[in-house]
Amino acid sequence: MLKFWRIFVLGTAVLFLTACGSSEPEVLRLATTTSTEDSGLLEVILPDFEEEFNARVDVVAVGTGQAIELGEAGDADVILVHARSREDAFVADGHGTARFDVMYNDFILVGPADDPAGIQGMELASDALNTIAETESPFASRGDDSGTHSKERSLWEAAGLPSDPEADWYDSLGQGMGDTLRYANETRAYTITDRGTFLSQRDNLPNLAIMVGGESIEENADLSLYNPYGVIPVNPDKGNINSDLANEFVEWLTSVDTQSVIAEFGIDTYGQPLFYPDSQAWRDQ
Repeated sequence: MLKFWRIFVLGTAVLFLTACGSSEPEVLRLATTTSTEDSGLLEVILPDFEEEFNARVDVVAVGTGQAIELGEAGDADVILVHARSREDAFVADGHGTARFDVMYNDFILVGPADDPAGIQGMELASDALNTIAETESPFASRGDDSGTHSKERSLWEAAGLPSDPEADWYDSLGQGMGDTLRYANETRAYTITDRGTFLSQRDNLPNLAIMVGGESIEENADLSLYNPYGVIPVNPDKGNINSDLANEFVEWLTSVDTQSVIAEFGIDTYGQPLFYPDSQAWRDQ
């Protein structure tokens, strides 16, 4: 009887431990930009979070405007985006609890290698866009209310032109960054892109070259092309928000360990990072 009892207790313990070890992962709904996915960054960093927190991250990669709308509707637990004024408004309007710096890269203007508008090497994107308009050279816009689209519109305005030019040479696609780059490559059009996505897809874009912004962020003389990213937990008052896991995600994403992975991402393949870490914890080292 004693032997049977020991086996019973041991078996119960094994079953209990097995049950604990196979618990269903928590789900985190992350609304983010196409650049974080198209560049390959999320594929590299998210598995570590999922393993450490027994979580599954459901990623919706859309334009920043759409990601913000998902947060406003309570259809995301956390957003990772790049349009600073809109991020600040998201928090000020009570949709998010706080904004945290994560990383940055920069925007560049790319176009057909034979450069029909003659803009390659110009220092300011606004000057280049003016020339594109004057020469009526093909231009492909994301046209999707993304952070990149918002930046493009501000650059047209800086050039003294309508933010959404209505002209035969201007194509508003309503597409993500990867699709827009492929379209520009196929049609030999100019476009605005974040550097990270362009570098990650450059091998598949043989007809495109960098026109404004240089070959690295250090060579970019146009300070208006700086591109910061922020992460914001959605306000739990919206209901059905996994607030605890969202806050753990923010702490993990901005930690020195994760920031170190971001700092190295892309160097081996492209000779430069695709993103530069910029969290408070990283800056305080």
